Amino acid sequence: MNLCEPAYAKLNLALDVGALRPDGYHEMRMLMQTITLCDRVTIRLDAGRWWADGPDALPHDERNLALRAARVFCQAADIPSGGMEITLEKQIPTCAGLGGGSADAAAVLRALQRYYGSPLSHAALLDAAAQVGSDVPFCLVGGTMLAEGRGERLTAVPALPPCEIVLCQPDFASPTPALFRALDAAPPTTRPDFPRLLDALGDLPAFAAAMENVFEPVLTAQHPQLGQIRRTLLEHGALGAMLTGTGSVMFGLFADRAAAERARAALARLTPWTALARPCAVE
Repeated sequence: MNLCEPAYAKLNLALDVGALRPDGYHEMRMLMQTITLCDRVTIRLDAGRWWADGPDALPHDERNLALRAARVFCQAADIPSGGMEITLEKQIPTCAGLGGGSADAAAVLRALQRYYGSPLSHAALLDAAAQVGSDVPFCLVGGTMLAEGRGERLTAVPALPPCEIVLCQPDFASPTPALFRALDAAPPTTRPDFPRLLDALGDLPAFAAAMENVFEPVLTAQHPQLGQIRRTLLEHGALGAMLTGTGSVMFGLFADRAAAERARAALARLTPWTALARPCAVE
């Protein structure tokens, strides 16, 4: 028996980092959005082993979040299993700030919850997601959400207006632990204005102009090409442009599809990966 489920990428439309918590995580405050860029997750039930398959660099054991999600679900729902094989058809790039691993894990949880007749309450399913990873609860429910704590405390907010999204990944990886250490050593001088952002959610130009990510200045200082990507997006009509998560993907919000396509074409000459997407909900 095979189950198939889309795994939608996420964007951070705003990101702030607070104090280090006793559990070793930082307090986070993020405005998050699911987008149409997605992986495809296939689960083979009772496979006789626990195994993840996909691109060559993919961890095949429980370091893989999708496989970990399957085990956590079965334990939480008290479902015996003879193992599962999970195949990931990847479209979401790694080391990108797009939550690809978390999206895959969330897709596994949704598929198993549906197949087994919803054995977990919504709260229990979110708890299982939080056990797998900080971004997994958001990727599970999707839409437009304010995420706080480690990312597991979610509050629904008005939806991001329809728009075109241009995504661009430069040719370097972004070391998340090092970025957190840099912020601890030199706290940001400006932070996202969340009341302003939430008030502006019905007005795409005003919202895009207010987006902010405290990691972006840190990473841009190390990799000035991010500044060039931002300028290219804005020069081609982006209403706002920003780093997502800890990067390295930059994105721009566009009101016009033709302008978004021109921006993508320009960025494709500068960087190895670009994509077009739109905001979406998770069904």
